[in-house]
Amino acid sequence: MPQRSDAEATTTHADVSAAAVAEAAAWLRAGGLVAFPTETVYGLGADATQPEAVARIFEAKGRPRFNPLIAHVADTETARAHAAFDSRADALAAAFWPGPLTLVLPRSAHCGVAKLASAGLPSLAVRVPAHPVAQRLLRALGRPVVAPSANASGRLSPTTAEHVRHSLGARVDMILDGGPCAVGVESTILDLTRTPAVILRHGGISREALAEVIGAPEDATAAPADRPSAPGQLASHYAPGLPLRLNAREVRPDEGLLAFGADEPGGAALTHNLSPAGDLREAAANLFAHLHALDRPDLAGIAVVPIPAEGLGAAINDRLRRAAAPRPASSGGT
Repeated sequence: MPQRSDAEATTTHADVSAAAVAEAAAWLRAGGLVAFPTETVYGLGADATQPEAVARIFEAKGRPRFNPLIAHVADTETARAHAAFDSRADALAAAFWPGPLTLVLPRSAHCGVAKLASAGLPSLAVRVPAHPVAQRLLRALGRPVVAPSANASGRLSPTTAEHVRHSLGARVDMILDGGPCAVGVESTILDLTRTPAVILRHGGISREALAEVIGAPEDATAAPADRPSAPGQLASHYAPGLPLRLNAREVRPDEGLLAFGADEPGGAALTHNLSPAGDLREAAANLFAHLHALDRPDLAGIAVVPIPAEGLGAAINDRLRRAAAPRPASSGGT
């Protein structure tokens, strides 16, 4: 296995060199864990074909092993080698890959992804990320990479390398720093093992956009799953340390405020606005970074103003509802 030069080996987004990508691929081949940027959030990557490496992800995150992982691949051709595509999958891949859409499909007869990544299910969650650093890493490795969000299970997702360092520290062998994530919320997860298709998690591709390609999918995101068929379905999820108070019309002086749009309630100890212009795309990109910034020990809680539910607002509200849900002793990661 490669030798670490320090406790938290990190490259910078200013110069993610070919050598750094090659080193990260070497870590993955050797069974190590590499945090890397995608357009959605930072992923904690392991070689998907090595069961022991996949198990390290569950251990590093404190993630329940019944919670499946997403296999990231460089292109649609590679995805077809591990999952069985139908005409809907073909159309969606053509429309949205590379990009923030995960498809849940039957595992192919020759699927090389460890069964632990699927939590014993006959299906596989797969996506082709768009981030150039993620693409370079996947092509350098030449194998699928399972990569849930690079944070402790159930906690806020990371959209910068610093978030990864703060949450996981030395549990990661290497961090590739590709700068802030552009989309800022996880991928949409669409189950194509059923007809009609079912949204299991709202994310970077809206329900409206999916409907234009395959017709309107059903929505299963309102009902938390005790044994999820994809990431992001547990009731308590994406949570900061502080309690969240949703749909706040006023704010207490000991609370932080997560605002949206021009009309901000006054009186908060600290305010971060997801988008003063009311742009849901900007709001999604800022969501986890602003929650990280408000999750401070000198505040009693975080008040969140109402967020419109259309488009990317569905993903934002999904994350906020799960972040505000009662927290079990052991909650699932992303």
